[in-house]
Parts: sequence; structure tokens; C-alpha cells
Amino acid sequence: MKAPPGFAEYVTARGPALVRTAYLLTGDHHAAEDLVQIVLAKAVLRWRSIEGSPDAYVRRALYHQNVSTWRRFRRSREEARAELPDGAAVYDADAVERRVLLRDALVRLAPQQRAVLVLRFYEDRTEAETAALLGIRVGTVKSQTRRALTRLRALAPELAELVTTAPKEQR
Repeated sequence: MKAPPGFAEYVTARGPALVRTAYLLTGDHHAAEDLVQIVLAKAVLRWRSIEGSPDAYVRRALYHQNVSTWRRFRRSREEARAELPDGAAVYDADAVERRVLLRDALVRLAPQQRAVLVLRFYEDRTEAETAALLGIRVGTVKSQTRRALTRLRALAPELAELVTTAPKEQR
């Protein structure tokens, strides 16, 4: 099957960002690549209908596919020991340690809680945008954020300065 026009360009331009987001959702680089591959395989089939706004479609599919995969297998994943694929050449030992602690704590959250945190704080989405992307209510986003941050505080108290509650006003 030949890829529709524009699909290869989209994958080339957005692929690395999609893998980074998928990594934050899965906690494992290989699982992240697999997740992106599954979602892009589905997206190529619908490309003509989503071509105008593929990023929103593909990102939402990432979140949903990750939760579906987790529900289907319901087994513990081994904690990945790879660093976040951010391409930075210079490492600050404290920053690396914080990333490892944060990654280990994120992996232990429920997939929906992880997805909410990634959308809210990594992608800097509003509660309404997060709710729309995940197909849930704003109240659910708020409660999942609160529960996830509480759990992160319990799992990694060393990260207390990073794990703060969301601002009262909507971003």
C-alpha cells in the first residue's frame, strides 16, 4: 500500500515529538515506538479524512491506544532504564536523577492519570483541552490530576518541588 500524499511528510516532521509523548505515556522507549507505530498504521488508513488536522487525531489516538493496551494486557511492565529521548548533549547529574525519579514514578501511575498529567503539564493543555482529547469530563480531568499528583508525591517525595498543584486559574 502506498502512503497517501502528505502522510510521509507528517511522520517525518512530527514523529520524534509523538515518540516523546508516547514515552511519557508508556515509560518505555520500545513500547513508545510500538504505540506510535500502531497509531500511525491506523491513521494512514483514515488519512484523507484527518489530513486537515492530523495532530489532534493522532495524539488522541495515542492516549486511547495506550489505555486500551494497558487494559488488555493488565500486567506489570518492567521499569525502563533508558533516559528520556530529549536529544540533549549536556547532562546535569541532578537533572538526570530527577528525570529518572519522575519516570519511575510516572510508570507506576494508572494510564489515564499518566495521560492527564502528560497533557496538562508536558503539553501545557488546559483542563478543557485535556478533557476533549481524552473524551472525558473536565471534572474527571481535575480529579485525575489531583489523584495523580498526590500519588506522585507519595511515590517520589524527593520531587516535591516539581510536583505542585495546578494553578487555580485555567491556563
